[in-house]
Amino acid sequence: MSRLLDICVYSWSWLATIKIFLVIGCLLWFLLSRGLPTLSKELFFGDAPVLQAIFGQVRVWDALWPACVGTLLLVLLAGLIAVPLGIASGIYLACYASSPFKRILSMSVELLAGTPSIVMGLFGFALILFLRDTFLPEANTSLLLASLCLALLILPYLIFTTQVALESLADEYQLIGPSLGLTQVQTVFHILLPAAGRSILGGVVLAIGRAAEDTAVIMLTGVIANAGLPHGLFGKFEALPFRIYYLAAEYQSPAELNSAYGTALVLLALTGLLYSGAFALHKTLEWQWNQH
Repeated sequence: MSRLLDICVYSWSWLATIKIFLVIGCLLWFLLSRGLPTLSKELFFGDAPVLQAIFGQVRVWDALWPACVGTLLLVLLAGLIAVPLGIASGIYLACYASSPFKRILSMSVELLAGTPSIVMGLFGFALILFLRDTFLPEANTSLLLASLCLALLILPYLIFTTQVALESLADEYQLIGPSLGLTQVQTVFHILLPAAGRSILGGVVLAIGRAAEDTAVIMLTGVIANAGLPHGLFGKFEALPFRIYYLAAEYQSPAELNSAYGTALVLLALTGLLYSGAFALHKTLEWQWNQH
């Protein structure tokens, strides 16, 4: 009976894995079949000269280049805000917080993790209205506001990942530092973080992907169609997720709809590029840690 149960569980696990790969394969095939034929210079730059468009010397209308730049800047800014704060908060919860305070903070993080993205966008929009009525009458939605709201959206993932990664380490790691005469801070930065680095950076990768694909937040905090390249942190911007939504909702011809598939393919490639960069950074840091 036990042998039969093991076979059933093993077979079901393989069947579930195959189904996942089949679904992903079908989605990729559909996206590639509809999006690949649209990939061209015109899709990215329209009628504008390529070099002049890249350096912002001419305005690009109805093409992907401004949305690609806006998405990259959006994700990088959100990461620069959220990653240090999330990792630091996770370290505090795992290594320093007392039990009662830890429960309160963990519950707060869970509430933040359960906040829908559209609510986060409404929070950013309401913040602008508040600033207009009080301290900054000229406040407006912008790239910086969208990045801050996205940072709040991905912050719980980073906190939970760091906390769980550190708490999952064997007790021996906690004892190595004191046995070598290291302080608590030295133990955290020279022993615990290197040991948990793989899991923490995995959470960073997932958070970056989450920031790159969100649409609801940026719709209310600064993204518009045909904004061109961002003119500073307080300017409007374009983004690939919003362009996909806009084309799918407002397309006037099959060519425009196919352009949305091409945009989705570019967003997928851009997200993969960000994942690859984070993975390369992870391998580099892991190699440096192993050297020490």
